[in-house]
Amino acid sequence: MSTPTPPPRNTLYRQETRSSRRLTRTRLALYRAGVPVAGAIIRFFWAMTRVVAVVGEGRLEQAIRDHGVLIPVYWHQHQLLPVRYLLEHRERGLKLGFLVSPSVDGEMPAMLVHRTGGFAIRGSSSATGARALRDYFDAITKEGISPAITPDGPRGPAREFKAGAILLSQLSGKPMLPMAFAARRVFRFPTWDGFILPLPFTKAVLAVGEPRTAPKRMDAAALSEWQRRMQAELADLYRQARAVLEHQGVPGL
Repeated sequence: MSTPTPPPRNTLYRQETRSSRRLTRTRLALYRAGVPVAGAIIRFFWAMTRVVAVVGEGRLEQAIRDHGVLIPVYWHQHQLLPVRYLLEHRERGLKLGFLVSPSVDGEMPAMLVHRTGGFAIRGSSSATGARALRDYFDAITKEGISPAITPDGPRGPAREFKAGAILLSQLSGKPMLPMAFAARRVFRFPTWDGFILPLPFTKAVLAVGEPRTAPKRMDAAALSEWQRRMQAELADLYRQARAVLEHQGVPGL
C-alpha cells in the first residue's frame, strides 16, 4: 500500500484551482499510477551516473552540523545530481524541501517529491512569489526543512541569480549552499535552461561550495552585489567540477 501524500504546506492550495481544474478521482488515480513510473526513471539515471569525485567533500555534512537547516542553491539545468546528493544525507538530519505549484498540476510533482524522500512546499515562485517566500520561511523556522532553490527558475533567464534565495537567507539566518556538477556525456534538452541529463554509465563530478549567509542589513546595492557574487560562485563551482573531469582525461559538460 502506498504512503498517502502529505497535506499541502500552505493555504493557497484548493481542490479547485485558479485554472478551475478539479482534482477528480480519475485524475488522482492517473497521478498515483504515474508517480512510480516517474520515480523509477529518475532513480535509473541516478543509478546509471557514476559520481567519481565531490569537490568540497564534507562541506554539506559540516554545514548540517553547524546550522541544521540549509538553503541549497543550484542552476535549474543542474537539478538532477545535487538533488540525489542532498537526499542521500537524510539520515544526517537533512529534510530537503521543494517548491511545488499549489494547483492541481502540482499534485503529481508533490507525490513524486514525497516518494523520493523530500518535502513538498506548495506555492508558486511566479504568481505568488511573496507568499512562496513566506512558505519557505515557515518551512525553515517551524519544520526544519531545507528548501532547495534554483535561483534562475522558474523561467529564466538561465544562470541569472535572482534575489529570492538571498532574501530567504537574510530573513531566516540560514546559509545558502551553492552546488554544481559536470558530466562526461550528457543530453542537453532544448529548453530555456538547457536542462542537463547525464547519459547512462557516464562519469560526473559534483562541486559543493562554502555556506553563505546573507547579512541582516542590506540596501539595494548590497543585494545586487550578493547576486553577482553567488552567480559567479555557481559558475566557478561548475568550472572546478569540469576541471576535475578533464584532469582524469574525461572532458565534461
